[in-house]
Amino acid sequence: QVYLVESGGGLVQAGGSLRLSCAASGRSFSLAHMAWFRQAPGKEREFVAAISRSADRTLTADSVKGRFTISRDVDKNTMYLQMNSLKVEDTAIYYCAAGDIWGSSGGMYGRWGQGTQVTVSS
Repeated sequence: QVYLVESGGGLVQAGGSLRLSCAASGRSFSLAHMAWFRQAPGKEREFVAAISRSADRTLTADSVKGRFTISRDVDKNTMYLQMNSLKVEDTAIYYCAAGDIWGSSGGMYGRWGQGTQVTVSS
């Protein structure tokens, strides 16, 4: 099993940057596809980005393409989300997820972290 803990969230002004981290414990990290999702108040959970277990494929939502970059460090059992040019509409709780199936649907991921809050002010 993989256990996930997010960090790096906070308050930032529009146009600023943050880097989120997702630390994974368990020997299965290198075998899992990983992804970031987010959920804003009153809205449904939204896919942000995904990275394959070997890090040879990434998938990014159109809403963040060109601004957010997903990566992973297998040696450190950690996944990252570099967020640049942040907008007020990026405000949400960001969750990392791990699973055996590659894709952008939340149902494909069986393990989830508790989330980290990102707030972007105007």
